Amino acid sequence: MPLEVSMALPGHYRFEEFVHFHDRDAQQLAERVDAGGRQLYKAITWKSRPALLQLQWQSASVRACLHGPQGEPELQDEQALQAMLGRMLGLAYPAAGLEQAHGAHPELGPLLRRQAGLHVPGSPTPFEALTWAITGQQITVAVAVALRRKLIALAGQPLDAGGGLPLLHAYPDAARVARLELQALRSAGFSQAKAQTLLAVSRAVEQGLLPLDDWAARSASGAWNEGDVGQVTQQLLAIKGIGPWTVNYTLLRGYGWPDGSLHGDVAVRRAIARLTGEDKPDARAASAWLAQFKPWRALVAAHLWASLADSAY
Repeated sequence: MPLEVSMALPGHYRFEEFVHFHDRDAQQLAERVDAGGRQLYKAITWKSRPALLQLQWQSASVRACLHGPQGEPELQDEQALQAMLGRMLGLAYPAAGLEQAHGAHPELGPLLRRQAGLHVPGSPTPFEALTWAITGQQITVAVAVALRRKLIALAGQPLDAGGGLPLLHAYPDAARVARLELQALRSAGFSQAKAQTLLAVSRAVEQGLLPLDDWAARSASGAWNEGDVGQVTQQLLAIKGIGPWTVNYTLLRGYGWPDGSLHGDVAVRRAIARLTGEDKPDARAASAWLAQFKPWRALVAAHLWASLADSAY
């Protein structure tokens, strides 16, 4: 039997961003959104085993079913599934706080009203968020999606959950990526720098030096504060190939942290220009503009992404 949980949604929850985030790969190797846009199938690695996450949503709630491979024992840990679902739906922090704090802002306010109910969709695990961020550094979304697909093909596990459910490949966990050879990633199209960083991150997680899941548990408990985020930031920045954009993107998509400044993001800067009617700012000017919205800078970036129809980050 699958493990099942349900979660209530805030009023006016926007599914557009959620569907857009999980429907980036037209080849649908690891996830599939149904034609109506109201159901997601996503293969994940759950406690070192492949599993199929099935999400079905209505206007006020989401039902999640986690299916194991055919013949495998039942999946357990309802609390962990609830926490993962909350991160994926962008419910780790109350997004309405941004609208309440800055709804009257002359530039941002109208955008917040047009996009009321926006929550930032997240990855099932911080590891997936971090490796996607590393993959997507300084390249187009289309190229990043293709590289992500190749990583899944290299290290992911094919999953047959039976019962007419789709056959997908589970996004690999750190253990499976850590076993890859550098040349395998290079042959798949990853640059030398990206390949080295992916392996360094995966091996650090495996060795217990980068406790991504422990940080997620602490964040889910509500115990996180800016001091904790600062410590996480320092540990991530100490890894060669990881810079501020990668850290703040991971904090947003992997933990739901709402205040990482994504001023280095090209799409964010382009959206700021469109919103303000001025020339596209450089990273320093974008940082200064976003600073006025602290502690909601990452959520502001998400609204800016959503204002650009061609943005899929």
